[in-house]
Amino acid sequence: HVDHGKTTLLDTLMRQANQDVSTERLMDNRDLERERGITISSKYTSFDYKGTTFNAVDTPGHADFGGEVERVLDMVDGCLLLVDCIEGPMAQTKFVLGKALRKGLRPIVVLNKVDRPAVTERGCAEVESKLFDLFAAMGACDEQLDFAVVYASARAGVCSDDLAAARELCRLRESTGGAGDMSALLDALRERTPPPPGSRADPFRLLVSMIEHDPFVGRLVTGRVASGEVKVGDRVKALTAAAAGGGDGAASGTPGAAKETGRVTKLFTSRGGVRHPLDVAAAGDIVSVAGLSGATVTDTVCDLAVTEPLPATPIDPPTLRMTFGVNDSSLGGREGKSLTGRQIWDRLVAEAETNVALRVLQCADGGGDRFEVQGRGELHLGVLIETMRREKFELSISPPAVLFRQCETTGRRLEPIEELTCEVEETHSGGVIEAIVQRKGEMTDMAIGAGEGGRTRMTFTCPSRGLIGFRQVFINETRGTGTLTRAFHGYEPHRGPTDRVRKGAIVSVATGVTTSYALGQLEARGTLFVGPKTEVYEGMIIGEHSREETIEVNPCKEKKLTNMRASGAEEQVRLTPPRLMSLEEAIGYVQADELIEVTPTAIRLRKAELNSSMRKSNARKAAKSAD
Repeated sequence: HVDHGKTTLLDTLMRQANQDVSTERLMDNRDLERERGITISSKYTSFDYKGTTFNAVDTPGHADFGGEVERVLDMVDGCLLLVDCIEGPMAQTKFVLGKALRKGLRPIVVLNKVDRPAVTERGCAEVESKLFDLFAAMGACDEQLDFAVVYASARAGVCSDDLAAARELCRLRESTGGAGDMSALLDALRERTPPPPGSRADPFRLLVSMIEHDPFVGRLVTGRVASGEVKVGDRVKALTAAAAGGGDGAASGTPGAAKETGRVTKLFTSRGGVRHPLDVAAAGDIVSVAGLSGATVTDTVCDLAVTEPLPATPIDPPTLRMTFGVNDSSLGGREGKSLTGRQIWDRLVAEAETNVALRVLQCADGGGDRFEVQGRGELHLGVLIETMRREKFELSISPPAVLFRQCETTGRRLEPIEELTCEVEETHSGGVIEAIVQRKGEMTDMAIGAGEGGRTRMTFTCPSRGLIGFRQVFINETRGTGTLTRAFHGYEPHRGPTDRVRKGAIVSVATGVTTSYALGQLEARGTLFVGPKTEVYEGMIIGEHSREETIEVNPCKEKKLTNMRASGAEEQVRLTPPRLMSLEEAIGYVQADELIEVTPTAIRLRKAELNSSMRKSNARKAAKSAD
């Protein structure tokens, strides 16, 4: 689960294997991962312990990046279920655990952060009981229900199969500063994880699970060798994947058809987060292969004699869509370098190739300048937008909309529902409940004092469309003290329209530079998003109105000076600092007739139709058609 210590634990295991771990959370090597403190993409590494080679894969904890977990299930034979020993299993735990159990993996439960003062034997026993109930509810078999439990502190680098012993090791490590010991966990892995099923005598086959790029050798396809051996210089081919249920974005073509033939130019494995070249790889190894330009995720790279592709785990379909387009505002083209529809399309296609939970489609009415991008959630698409922004792209982004389904038997419209778990102070619970109910949420559980520090833990099911932009509302309601987790729950009948949760906008009707005089007069009308001496244009949203209707204003108006008074003798205007929105806040804030303008240096909100007269005309036409 998020922040339960997965990446830190992997750092500790690599240190145990005498690998150089130069920085904390070594596997989080992307700039965004380090800034946000989360894992975004799955990564693998290898290390040796007592003559056994372990191939370990670090996975994200956020529900939005669940596709990263699904695509690596074919690379592993076992898994560690890491759970905070105080928080216990959360909504996201159910999602990834169900995937692992259906794959037949036998999880080893690691209760992490036992060095915290609030940890008790009774609390850990309750967490283990909840986990057993969760396993049973997920349909685990008898072997999976007989899971091993290891108590650990990944930060301190110690673990044990006994809670008291683990806490004593934490105290000794803190007082003496000696080396950590993770042998109890590694021994449990050696004992309970089966060896790779493939044989070296069979023909070579590898299921592609990741696409990487190396600045020297180019494109790399990464996966686990299912059978046989491969050497540098061997001739191999790529077979198209069979179409998987649920929609996995697999490459089009006849299942089992040869996509391309090539020669293996390089083989790499990962040790300590660094690529190491290999001469030969055998069944069970996770390797990166260079030499193929067309193979993609879910394809099978194999010997020339093989005709059947390996089965791939289906990837769940996306639940949210946004439209990416060319930035056509008055300020467009000033800051970015990649501006055209072709450049945006090529970048999105390249991203969809490596990000298996993402889908990219051409908009029928877009004229080649607008593209529909489907993903798992706001964070999933927000990370993509932020990455493109840092690559000097300029974009206009539509507000997110959920992807509905049609029930095959009843014909009713179904919508994605998420399970929401939040822990708040008791004084804040009323405001949080009211905010979620406004969004058509339904409470399923409430436990006072069950959370950390005696906080109230509440569980809801809520439509995904109602949770767009809810994180900022939750932060405001709880004064930043609450914790919120979300996970995909399933598709249920449409719950009807949500209540209005946003006030009207303050829209500029002028193009120019804002003045303190004009903004000083507008402050009483609502909250401003811009300060003085800021460039604005017609149709740009410069603030939020205090009432529900949208108003149009001129923020560039200057004070008229006459010979009856001197400009230096005027009263000085004091403005409240403007409300500056992050990308995630902007995604949750905009409405259906608005867009987000994203440039390398700025995030602006605007109306989809910039001209005021055209907006009014379109509103009249819409009202007539509704009548």
